[in-house]
Amino acid sequence: MGTDLFAIFGNPVSHSKSPLMHNLAFKGLGYDGCYNRYRLEDGSKLKETFFALKLKGINITVPHKEHAYAACDELDPFAKKVGAVNTIIEKKGKLYGYNTDAPGFLKTISEFGNVKTVLFLGAGGTAQSTSAILRDEGYDVTILNRSAGRLEKFAQNGFTTATFETFIPETYDLVINMTSAGLEDDDLPAPEALLNTVIPPAQACVDVIYGKKTPFLKLAQSHGKPTKDGSDMLLYQGIIAFEHFTEHRYTFDAIKSYMQKAFIL
Repeated sequence: MGTDLFAIFGNPVSHSKSPLMHNLAFKGLGYDGCYNRYRLEDGSKLKETFFALKLKGINITVPHKEHAYAACDELDPFAKKVGAVNTIIEKKGKLYGYNTDAPGFLKTISEFGNVKTVLFLGAGGTAQSTSAILRDEGYDVTILNRSAGRLEKFAQNGFTTATFETFIPETYDLVINMTSAGLEDDDLPAPEALLNTVIPPAQACVDVIYGKKTPFLKLAQSHGKPTKDGSDMLLYQGIIAFEHFTEHRYTFDAIKSYMQKAFIL
């Protein structure tokens, strides 16, 4: 049969912990698989690159989640609903798309307890999927983005949306950075004056970026707020992706026992 090959596609991708997470689980669970990273410059070449590398499955990170959606032959009902894919599996020459970001994120913020209102900073692929699942679970989600174009789809789906110029702040239990601001720079996801109006009344702040204290999290901590980076979300979405990769032959907790070691090595 040979070793099943998997990868993460993104740009940038060198920082990704996904290869370590998945390879620890493959080894620990005795599955003949190998997971690597691939810096994909042109998202429109995702499908041809997948087959050229003879892969069995991939995860997709920024900025290619919409391209991943377009590349799939078949879509899981939830991925179809939210219009964003972060996990693709090859079956008999066809690409099947799933979204594991959203259930992973839901598990992450459920640990905060009594949260009702959420402000998303950013309107990319991760925001698309997570806003849908949070609303389904009873959260009230507002989407704030630099430009109006990406907000159209959210507005059509009934979300409250605003640009930096049109935003009228309210009180939000959670403020969440859904952008890549702070990943490879010192940028904030929104103007500092705006953030200084929404962070103080919030219960906590979350950044989907992991492995570093971003300028956004530093600002939140300067206001005395509890913070969480994207490590838990990465772990949980990775476990769910691994379940798809291995056709659900292992339990969530069995996979977690090996994958979580990636965060202490």
